[in-house]
Amino acid sequence: MELRHLRYFVSVAEALSFTKAAEKLHTAQPSLTRQIKNLEDELGVRLLHRTKQKVTLTDEGRSFLTDAKRLLALAAETVESVRRLHTGEVRALNVGYVSNLFYDLLPKTLESFHQTFPTIAVNLFDLSCGEQFRALEDGKLDLGFVGLHEPIAHRGLEFRKIASYKTLVALPKENPLAGKTKVELKALAPMFFIGMSEASYPGYRDWLVKTCQRAAFVPKVLQDVDLERKMIHSVGAGLGIAIVPEQLKKLDHENVVFRPLDTVILTEGCVAWRNENPSAALRAYIEIVEQAGSSIR
Repeated sequence: MELRHLRYFVSVAEALSFTKAAEKLHTAQPSLTRQIKNLEDELGVRLLHRTKQKVTLTDEGRSFLTDAKRLLALAAETVESVRRLHTGEVRALNVGYVSNLFYDLLPKTLESFHQTFPTIAVNLFDLSCGEQFRALEDGKLDLGFVGLHEPIAHRGLEFRKIASYKTLVALPKENPLAGKTKVELKALAPMFFIGMSEASYPGYRDWLVKTCQRAAFVPKVLQDVDLERKMIHSVGAGLGIAIVPEQLKKLDHENVVFRPLDTVILTEGCVAWRNENPSAALRAYIEIVEQAGSSIR
């Protein structure tokens, strides 16, 4: 199978006409028909239903059309990236992330992307979720690792859930619950919470309230902070407790202990991008991130 076979098939599948596809490709119709037949023979499946009146896609053909278009886009992007490298014009992929989250995904996905597109530079921007949303809307980022999906959907961005993480409670060491193996969610009701600001982490307050409602209480939020480190430091100073994804255990946490909750609660991780972004490299990176994330869900 060669790329021309994919181009021929895509042309016929989009036009649903061998005659129109042959005209677009500037090739003879019998030759085009033969190439499609050779492709089907190699795949061992029928891609198109043909009658004298019309051409339609089979179920296998519809599935193959999606993959064929993706492969052609990737091939075009690879060729273009080499040309840009030759002329000194290297297009970059701009990716936003939260430094204390997604540490298990970012390195491996960037390595896989570099193997596919070695000439396309990746620019990384350490930004809060809120900053990433604004950068995505302004076209300054191609993709952002932004966490919860609700605020993404409200902004009209495309997104994929790429991971789920266990949710823990961060407690001061002197808190009586710190000695327990697991902490009952309802036992947190009398305590003050440290939250994340809406400007930095849109949707966190709503998520926290919904989480606590499982145990029939509304959290008493003492203060909202802009940084995860500030949240953990506030807990360590005895100002309150916090419900956090397990990745934050990687932070320095003197005077803080992390305990699992008696109720399994997962914190989702999502990536977001603008649908109108035409970059095939972006689409390829999204697929790489999805595949890497599936291993930790």
